[in-house]
Amino acid sequence: MEIRPILSAMLRNKTGPILVALQVALSLGILANSLHIVNERREVIARPSGLSDEASTFYFTVRNLNSDGPEQQLATMKREADVLRAVPGVVAVANVTQMPLSRSGSNSSVALDQRQERESAIASQYVSGDSLVKAYGLKVVDGRDFLPNEYVEINENQQRELPKQLIISKPLADKLWPGQSAVGKTMFFGTGEGSQGTQIVGVVERLQSAHAEVGERGDFAVHIPARLYGNPGALYSIRTEPGQRDRVIKDAEEALRKSSATPIILETKTVEEDRKNRYRADMALSWMLITVSVLLLLITCSGIVGMASLWVTQRRKQIGVRRALGARKLDILRYFIMENFMITSAGVFGGVLFGVGLNHLLVSKLEMARLPIPYLIGGAIVFWALGILAAYGPAWRAASISPAMATRSA
Repeated sequence: MEIRPILSAMLRNKTGPILVALQVALSLGILANSLHIVNERREVIARPSGLSDEASTFYFTVRNLNSDGPEQQLATMKREADVLRAVPGVVAVANVTQMPLSRSGSNSSVALDQRQERESAIASQYVSGDSLVKAYGLKVVDGRDFLPNEYVEINENQQRELPKQLIISKPLADKLWPGQSAVGKTMFFGTGEGSQGTQIVGVVERLQSAHAEVGERGDFAVHIPARLYGNPGALYSIRTEPGQRDRVIKDAEEALRKSSATPIILETKTVEEDRKNRYRADMALSWMLITVSVLLLLITCSGIVGMASLWVTQRRKQIGVRRALGARKLDILRYFIMENFMITSAGVFGGVLFGVGLNHLLVSKLEMARLPIPYLIGGAIVFWALGILAAYGPAWRAASISPAMATRSA
């Protein structure tokens, strides 16, 4: 089929083809970037926290309504931990200062040398007098877990040095000592003369921060082997046997209340709830962009169908004359499909340029990743297929027009 007659016909009536091509270009550019953003958000939402079984992990925030001294509070914390460990179905318990994804916790600047002017990284600080390797199910990839004699007890109301041993996450180890083993190395909390050095004894594969920041910082974490006491209340992380979490929550709460001579305030949260709350906005954005993408596809498809139908109506006499001169149904069908393919191709080319430009703007303003080429290629294929399918119905109706009917209506 010759392209020149089709191009000549479109040039005589430019408004319709230009509008359809612009619609395709805008839809392709927006669709490619929307799906790219959705994929990025999905990857962020699915980031592993380091916990071996999030579905079986929950935590209690316990506040005792008494005015006992620090030593009595320490004894209460140990008693409560023992009560929780005795509940059937409990695998491990840890008294810890914060939980991954909870959006509540503390960070600390860390450095390789106390003489540094600026810190090397900011790490989420997990302080626990129990093994988080066991409680969280963390995977040790280098070194070891803490030994029993390396855990210390620290009164928060008094100034005391931190323990001399430390476990850090692998992303933090790779940041501080790229290509080297971190075990045996010394890391400082803060910079300057008052900073304290600690020795790395172990590296865990992953331990996400409490705030789960996007980027490498969200995986920078340190585990300090200390049990903090002196303030009322404590946080206990509990990992249960698979499928036993909900039952254990009820039994553990009942056991804690029965074991306490004074009233206590209990707040229960699961890691699944924290993940859902942390990424609620990301999920909402993803679904909004998916909805917009579907609507754009429907609108573009409707535009192509409407324009093709209009062209069939306007060219009814021309089609009849061509049929009378011997044109087959296949010739008419190929003509309209090729015409729409050419218009769609112009829109696809413009959409690729628009998509690249839009992504460049998003990268510069929002620090997003660059748009991968497969998104544009996939989008182009989708719109080419969409253009052919949308034009097929009107084109088939045009091919079905008989010469007699066309000339009778002229």
